[in-house]
Amino acid sequence: QVQLVESGGGLVQPGGSLRLSCAASGTIFRIMGWYRQAPGKQRELVASITTIGGSTNYADSVKGRFTISRDPAKTTVYLRMNILKPEDTAVYYCNANQYYWGQGTQVTVSS
Repeated sequence: QVQLVESGGGLVQPGGSLRLSCAASGTIFRIMGWYRQAPGKQRELVASITTIGGSTNYADSVKGRFTISRDPAKTTVYLRMNILKPEDTAVYYCNANQYYWGQGTQVTVSS
């Protein structure tokens, strides 16, 4: 059974940092990513990473501030978020193979 369990969200001040984690179980996935959905907006891709080769892809709005990575066993994916802005406030979802979803974790950037 596939499970994606996120952790690491919370409240942070503008300019601060957070690291999200997504622990995956059930299989090895071809690609994993983080999406986010702000109130009243569509869910959008934030970053993704392939299992083979480790190729990464980022939304323009987070390039240079966010970094996606995975552990050597390829079972956990991380999203390091630096220089956070209020517009980064959203529920962040882990995704695998563009099909499976985690339950989401809230990130709030506010002073």
